[in-house]
Amino acid sequence: MERKVEIPEGVDVRLEGKKIKVSGPLGTLERDFSTPLFPNLTIEKRDGEIIVSGGERRKEKAMVGTVAAHIKNMILGVTKGFEAKLKAVYVHFPITLNLKGNELHIENFLGEKKPRKAVIPDGVEVKISGQEIKITGTDKELVGMAAARIEQATRIRARDRRKFQDGVWITQKPKVVG
Repeated sequence: MERKVEIPEGVDVRLEGKKIKVSGPLGTLERDFSTPLFPNLTIEKRDGEIIVSGGERRKEKAMVGTVAAHIKNMILGVTKGFEAKLKAVYVHFPITLNLKGNELHIENFLGEKKPRKAVIPDGVEVKISGQEIKITGTDKELVGMAAARIEQATRIRARDRRKFQDGVWITQKPKVVG
């Protein structure tokens, strides 16, 4: 089984075995797809395409599709970028959002004295406007990870979710900008 991923103009793709490096107008992404579980998996570059091929067993076919999707997301990331959106919702105490270095501080959450913190990974840009948070970056996984960390920082454990709906919630999962 094989999957083909087209390389658009303005994108440079370099292969070193199963290690791939994609460069475009927005930046560069690297990823290593070598795994001992799937030795039959091959990645090659031919005629402006990347061809991912593997065996005919079900798990090998699934891995071929997964690797092809990752490469496609890498190409989309360096050409257009990804964006996720979150919104701070409060009923009881007004939440204040502050970005300090690579941490997002969520202050006055449920009246707590100490701010809750979410670490933002490198390669991701966070913009706060009022109660809206916009996360942008070239790596889809990092954008999604940053959004998930922020949402998890305001998780409530010992209260009824139907009554205490305060928190920072993902309103848009990572998608291509534009």
